[in-house]
Amino acid sequence: MRGNPDNLRQAATRKSAAAQARAEQGLREMIRRGQPITFRGLAQSADVSLDLLCRSADIRRRVEQLRAQQRNHPPQPATLPPDDSPSSVVRTLTAQLTELKRRHRDEVQALRQALEAAQSENLELRRRLGPRHTTHPRRPDGDLLSKSGLNGAPRPQWCARPARPRRPETASA
Repeated sequence: MRGNPDNLRQAATRKSAAAQARAEQGLREMIRRGQPITFRGLAQSADVSLDLLCRSADIRRRVEQLRAQQRNHPPQPATLPPDDSPSSVVRTLTAQLTELKRRHRDEVQALRQALEAAQSENLELRRRLGPRHTTHPRRPDGDLLSKSGLNGAPRPQWCARPARPRRPETASA
């Protein structure tokens, strides 16, 4: 004889015990949800066969007992929250979104403060260097100034070029 028949029996016993445990769990879940107890409903929810439910005396007795109780006392319909109250998933996601928005605002504020500090440091350095180190005078919008300044007006004092000393003219003899 090939194989080990004891191992096969043990495997079949374990498989049957697991199916009965799923059936028990399915019954508890159906009771908790207030669903009508039927053999077909239990077989579907527990993912077991109808044959197993009918052959197992304990489960069969329990299903019949629960069905009799439901006939005498119909289950209360599960109360659904009113449409205007958000579910727990919506509340959780809303809380997460609120937290993300708060963190974003804080980060933007910190970046603005860092930018202001960098700009003021840059301005201070430019003041220390003075106008002699400016290469090309620019308008406030960043464009280069023409020789005559903004829109034909004379150049402002801050961007005027220093006058070149003139060479003395020599008289021709």
